[in-house]
Amino acid sequence: MQKIIFSMIAMLFAFAGYAQKLSDTSTYFEIRKYYANEGKLPDLIKRFQDHTLSLFEKSGMENIAYFLPVNNEDNSLTYILGYPDEKSRDVMWGKFLNDPEWKKAYEESRVNGALVKSIDQTFMKLAPGLNETPIPQASGIFQMRIYTCLDGRLDNLVTRFKDHTQELFSKQGLKNYPYWITVEKDGSQPKLVYLLGDRNQASFEANFQNFAKDPAWIKAKEMSEADGKIVENVEAIFFKTLPFSPMK
Repeated sequence: MQKIIFSMIAMLFAFAGYAQKLSDTSTYFEIRKYYANEGKLPDLIKRFQDHTLSLFEKSGMENIAYFLPVNNEDNSLTYILGYPDEKSRDVMWGKFLNDPEWKKAYEESRVNGALVKSIDQTFMKLAPGLNETPIPQASGIFQMRIYTCLDGRLDNLVTRFKDHTQELFSKQGLKNYPYWITVEKDGSQPKLVYLLGDRNQASFEANFQNFAKDPAWIKAKEMSEADGKIVENVEAIFFKTLPFSPMK
């Protein structure tokens, strides 16, 4: 019994420690989506597992999460990195790309053809007031949700999440993971990006429906939109983590 208790305490400290690391070490984040060439996704995953993750860390980057979409119609892999700040991002990538270990692993992995067709990038900072709780225990499924707001309404959305939405998600058994605000290089309005978790997709969908029908949510939504609608569009993608992903 004592052994079980100590094990549970150690687990709690581990999760709390990761949350502390996420909020204190990294202030600038990047979502990178790799579209693999046909038949090359297994090789790409292997290269990340055997080489890339450790070389990212060697260069000072923080490995946060590695995902495959549940419906992987575009043959992609998505991952999230953290950096101490925006300026250090390019410095660390320069160090990584010029590392002889990476150059060797890269060339060896593409002997039979290039692994990656193209890459999408999204830059982000932590959403203010929405990352106050520790990273929860492991989930079997994640959903990444991206909110595009109507002009000038992002602050209203963040306030609604802080005052109501996060707590109402938890009430229904959904797990709040990190929340970010995008950094738009073209000057367009930033978006809210966050991760929700649950034990499986069926449970997630049932719990999210219960959230949407919750009278407390309906009231909070109506009050927050008394002076006009907030959200223009929501993108939602289900992911499962790869075995080597730090975030589970």
